[in-house]
Amino acid sequence: MEVIKSVASLSSQAAAILVLLTVVAVQTQTAKAQSCSTELTNLNVCAPFVVPGATQTNPSPDCCAALQSVQHDCLCSTLSIASRLPSQCNLPPLTCGNR
Repeated sequence: MEVIKSVASLSSQAAAILVLLTVVAVQTQTAKAQSCSTELTNLNVCAPFVVPGATQTNPSPDCCAALQSVQHDCLCSTLSIASRLPSQCNLPPLTCGNR
């Protein structure tokens, strides 16, 4: 009977550890997503240099600093997600020429 209680105790401890690890992983992902969102929002200072028809073609120091502060994974993930949006909205894929 003691063996069964020990196994049950270990199983509940393992389950508790698994739940704790899951919670930590979700919180870490949420924090990363919030950080990425903030980093991308900071790129608004680059808008005058990237919109079609922009007259200013050289980015400002503020734009360069904002771009430098964006994590590589954040920027790449965002571009990847954005490139999938047309197909998810039942629109033709984007075809952009070299500009």
